[in-house]
Amino acid sequence: MKKLFVLLLMLMSFNVFAQKTQLAVLKYRGGGDWYSNPTSLPNLAKFCNQFINTDLNVDVATVDVGSPDIFNYPFVHMTGHGNVVFDDREAENVRNYLIAGGFLHIDDNYGMKDYVMSQMQKVFPELQWVELPYSHPIFQKPYPFPEGLPKIHEHDNKAPQAFALIYEGRMVCLFTYECDLGDGWEDQRVHCDSEETRLKALKMGANIIEFVFSN
Repeated sequence: MKKLFVLLLMLMSFNVFAQKTQLAVLKYRGGGDWYSNPTSLPNLAKFCNQFINTDLNVDVATVDVGSPDIFNYPFVHMTGHGNVVFDDREAENVRNYLIAGGFLHIDDNYGMKDYVMSQMQKVFPELQWVELPYSHPIFQKPYPFPEGLPKIHEHDNKAPQAFALIYEGRMVCLFTYECDLGDGWEDQRVHCDSEETRLKALKMGANIIEFVFSN
C-alpha cells in the first residue's frame, strides 16, 4: 500500500499534462560542490531537443536531496568534487523517489566515487553496484558507443566506467566515473574542450536521456 501511495504521489508530482519535462540538479550536504557545471544540464536539454526530438525545459531546477520537491523531476543529475553526506531522512527520500519511478544520474566531476557509492548504499542497502558492459542498450542508441563511455577529461588516466543500481529489474541510478560527461556538456569556453569532445559527451548524454525516458 505504501508503494502504491508513493507511486500515485509521483505521478501527480510529475504533472504528466505539463508541456515540458524539467530536469533537476541535486543539492546535497557534505562539502562537495554540487553546483559544479551550471551550464551542463541546460546544454544537454537543448541538444536533446534539437537532435533526438525531446521536449525538455531548458531551464533546469535545483532540488534538495531531502525535499519532497524531488518528485517533480523524473530525471535528477548529481555532480561535484569530493564528499557527499545523506542522513537517514534524505536517504529514505531518495529511495522513495527512485522506487516510485525517478532516476538519478551521478557524474563524477572528480573525487566522488568512494563517497557517493557508500551514501547510495544507505539508500539501497540490499543492492550492489553493477558495472554496465559495452553491450548495454545505453551505449547503443541513438548514438553508438561500442567502447562504452567516452573519455572527456583525464582525471586519473583510468578507463571510464558506468555503474548502475538495478531495482526490481529497472535501472534507478547511473554513476559515470573517470569520464566527466558534465564537463563536456558545459559551454565550450569553460573547459575549452574541442567540439569533437563536446559532441561525444552530448551524444552520450542523449543516450542516457533516451534510455531513461523509454524504459
